[in-house]
Amino acid sequence: MRIFSSLVIAFSTYSRLPMPRVDWTDANRRYALCFFPLIGLAVGGFLALWLWVCDLLAISAFLRGTVGAVIPLLITGGIHMDGLMDTSDALASWQPREKRLEILKDHHVGAFAVMVCAGYLLAMAGLLSECTLKNAPSLTACFLLSRAASAALSVTQRQARPGGMLEGFARTAAGKAVLICAAVYGFSGVLAVCARGPWGLLIPAALGAVTVYYIHMARKSFGGVTGDLAGWFLQVAELCMIAAVVLEGKLL
Repeated sequence: MRIFSSLVIAFSTYSRLPMPRVDWTDANRRYALCFFPLIGLAVGGFLALWLWVCDLLAISAFLRGTVGAVIPLLITGGIHMDGLMDTSDALASWQPREKRLEILKDHHVGAFAVMVCAGYLLAMAGLLSECTLKNAPSLTACFLLSRAASAALSVTQRQARPGGMLEGFARTAAGKAVLICAAVYGFSGVLAVCARGPWGLLIPAALGAVTVYYIHMARKSFGGVTGDLAGWFLQVAELCMIAAVVLEGKLL
């Protein structure tokens, strides 16, 4: 029952998919991060369905990419995009670390957040306009890998802000179980993207590059990770990996 409760809490927190009600106790949250990557499978599944419809009805590349870019927001409720926008405002402020952490908590939206969000969605729409149903397995793997890496980083990196949502999940999480699950998800994702050939390694390479930069940026600019920074990481990692999917398709 506790495992099921952790699954429900993970999907209730990081998606807008209907879930039954459970008690949000520390015990029930213990394995929630273990199930976080499964939300990536749901996002990839809905995106694959949309690409199937696009191929079936010969829908234009513009509409294919536009709707495709919106699908992850509809499934997740924009929780990770919110982190990308808040982090962009904080980084663009060039303020001391304490002030940057305050900006992360500020509910107001700054100009840099709007520009980054608009640019991100345009880039994502452009990339997905190049994709067809045959790219669906690799795209789904991207959403899985980004969340597997995010879960692992959440329990291994220093928390910058005590009392935040991410800190609460990380504090109560079964760290070893989260890392084992993240490794299994990660291995499965890499196998999926490499199934079409060695160029698939571009995708985990993109994830690795974003991860290295993220750890450096989080420690230098914020003193550790937060929920907003985790959202920044997930969104940027997905954009870079999907760019690698498109590049892989051009090189095959």
